[in-house]
Amino acid sequence: MHWLQTSTTGLLLLCAAAIAVLLFLIIKVKLEPFIALFISGIGLAVVAGLSVEQMVGTALSSKESLIETGFGGVLGHIALIIGLGTVLGSLLERSGGADVLASKLIGLFGERGTPIAMGLVGLIFGIPVFFDIGIFVLAPLVYVAAHRGGRSLVLYALPVLAGLSMTHAFLPPHPGPTALGGLLGVDLGWLIIMGLLCGLPAFAAAGILFPMWIAPRVQVSVPAEFLAAETEAEKDPTPKTPVSLALVLTIIAVPLILILGATFGTMLLDPGRLLSLLTFLGNPAVALTIAVLLAFWLLGTRRGMSLEEISEFTGASLRPVGMILLVVGAGAFFGTVISATGVGAALAEVLSDAGLPILLLAYVISCALRIAQGSATVAIVTTGGIIAPTLGTGYSQPELAVIAVAIAAGSIILSHVNDGGFWIVSRYFNLTVKQTLATWTVLETVLSIVGFAAAVVAWAIV
Repeated sequence: MHWLQTSTTGLLLLCAAAIAVLLFLIIKVKLEPFIALFISGIGLAVVAGLSVEQMVGTALSSKESLIETGFGGVLGHIALIIGLGTVLGSLLERSGGADVLASKLIGLFGERGTPIAMGLVGLIFGIPVFFDIGIFVLAPLVYVAAHRGGRSLVLYALPVLAGLSMTHAFLPPHPGPTALGGLLGVDLGWLIIMGLLCGLPAFAAAGILFPMWIAPRVQVSVPAEFLAAETEAEKDPTPKTPVSLALVLTIIAVPLILILGATFGTMLLDPGRLLSLLTFLGNPAVALTIAVLLAFWLLGTRRGMSLEEISEFTGASLRPVGMILLVVGAGAFFGTVISATGVGAALAEVLSDAGLPILLLAYVISCALRIAQGSATVAIVTTGGIIAPTLGTGYSQPELAVIAVAIAAGSIILSHVNDGGFWIVSRYFNLTVKQTLATWTVLETVLSIVGFAAAVVAWAIV
């Protein structure tokens, strides 16, 4: 047992065994991912010989324990950001912003360019809105566009899905990239920059080129019940007056501009009042709070919504966030245990000896975890926990952001039957399992591969 706890080979075997247990608990036992992550982390800590005090603290104090530092460290970084991002998304959704965005872009691009317009809707609306919520909100617009265009539903659905998936995987304030900011110690401004640089080419390939090729080969019609559901949705009296496209785009852009302002200010300005102001306003929590307050007023109360109504639907939007935070916190705890046991140092030693590029390693580990257990968030936080201890202090902020993009790209590859998103897409867009594999699964894989290829190019530049 001693050699397992001290030798490089033993530590790596322990890490592999812990990951195997994690996958078994999620895939076979069907345990909630956050519980599986916690059990795997505790098991690794026990077998690796960590003391009870290290793991759980003492009866009088546990603030220095791995449980509290692991969970608390990353949640202190992301909880407020994810919560504010969720509220902002719910306000944009309820105000009818998605309908306005879609109609304006379709009018701009014309009938032939409607698939491109739908892709841009998914891309823009996906920045503040979670992936599955984006599907629920935008699906009726896809049905109408496909019905009017008279072509396969696939041609209009895939661009939207590509936009939603790219922003969900690559850009804050979504849980995965936000968690990577905390795990790898990278500024969210740099994550936004590198996420866009690598994600936009991936979106173009997966969301524009691929749908044009695959749609004629997979003919899917819009069922009558979907159109009926869309007609019912139009009867929703909630939006009191039309919201302008400029207003929707402004509210989405405000937090991004403020965060990027702080990032570039740090690079270009000397210490002083202006830099302090930019740093304060560009803190992600502050920037998102400003955007949420603007949305409360401009999209809510000014348009006739009562405070009670706003409180009700924003509160409802926050209910799924608890599970996301638990998964991210448990994944961070798992990574903290890996670091404390010395597995991270052992892995760094092996990588150094083997000469395996850190970018490729991050991508491959993330891909393997995604394919094995289905959840992109679990793949991201677990990979981040494994990779973080190997990084040391030799990487710049742009390089860390590119590593984060590589992990994010790996987390979306080859979505199949163990991924909840696979079944949401199949259900909402009238696809058989075979058709979903031929369209959605391939789209995610193209998005992943092109995103990683762009990260390799970015890595060579930074």
